Amino acid sequence: MTNPRNYIAAENLRDGTPVSVRAIRCDDNDGVLKAYNKLSRDAIYTRFFHHKKELTTEELTQFTDVDFDRVVALIVTTKNGNEDIVIGGGRYIVSNARCPRRSAEVAFTTAEDYQGRGLAQILLRHLVRIAGDNGVSLLNADVLAENHPMLRVFRRSGLPMRQDSDGGVMHVTLWLTAQDPANPRGWT
Repeated sequence: MTNPRNYIAAENLRDGTPVSVRAIRCDDNDGVLKAYNKLSRDAIYTRFFHHKKELTTEELTQFTDVDFDRVVALIVTTKNGNEDIVIGGGRYIVSNARCPRRSAEVAFTTAEDYQGRGLAQILLRHLVRIAGDNGVSLLNADVLAENHPMLRVFRRSGLPMRQDSDGGVMHVTLWLTAQDPANPRGWT
């Protein structure tokens, strides 16, 4: 079983940029805040489904101080000299922790300068590995219908996928275990 609290892996983006994928830590507050402050208004809306100028202290704590059982959060960093720069993050939140077939909601944020370089795909792959090793059977995501790049990430994951539309929001379900996507309530 993968221990998400100590998770770390080296990766390269599509353009060869070396990055580190690792578990978020409480001391990542400054890096997460810097990354958030560089996001455009549209990027914030795409991730949070509403506009917000800043993160509150409580929100920042919620993002960085996770239990790694119900909430698993990874960040992606790259080097700028000796400094690690946060360029993206992904997390899942388990909705039914006591159920043997646990499901989780997954979400991602990518710094705009790093979008389209495979960062979300890398994060998804690592979160899928951790989730599967820790008894999560389904990953769910709500994605704005116009967020075609994120929908492509899910489609390219290689996992069985179901996509349902609700107005301007696409509900995506990814199966991590043997499951008939045509019958999402009936486990095989």
